[in-house]
Amino acid sequence: MLHRFLEIDPASAVPIWRQIEDGMRRLVASERLAPGSVVPSVRELARALRVNPATVSKAYRRLTEEGLMTVRRGEGTFVRDLDPDELEKERLLLLTDGAASFIRVATSVGASKHEATRAVLESWKSVATESGGGVNDGG
Repeated sequence: MLHRFLEIDPASAVPIWRQIEDGMRRLVASERLAPGSVVPSVRELARALRVNPATVSKAYRRLTEEGLMTVRRGEGTFVRDLDPDELEKERLLLLTDGAASFIRVATSVGASKHEATRAVLESWKSVATESGGGVNDGG
């Protein structure tokens, strides 16, 4: 049921293969997809997401090339065992990409650094409340 955790928006300007890739990265970085766990086959995930198998294949290929997944002939595709430093690096990459997007929005509306920081902190509180406090506050 992995596809429940992948957010695919066909109307987005972001290519679907990239949305799948980013979603899988988030699942690996958060360890919702545990190291060594099998991922759905290309056909299974394509069917579940209602996308072309070539789209899923491209995302899987890129993730394999970047070392997040590994293919075992005759067995399937698995999440590679990443050490803690590799997981931290992946989380930082995702956070940096998200932060850059947020900063572009903030500067496009003329927000100050203080306003943008305040918005992040308020959103953090809101998400923590929605998730029943299941958000990591650091420390």
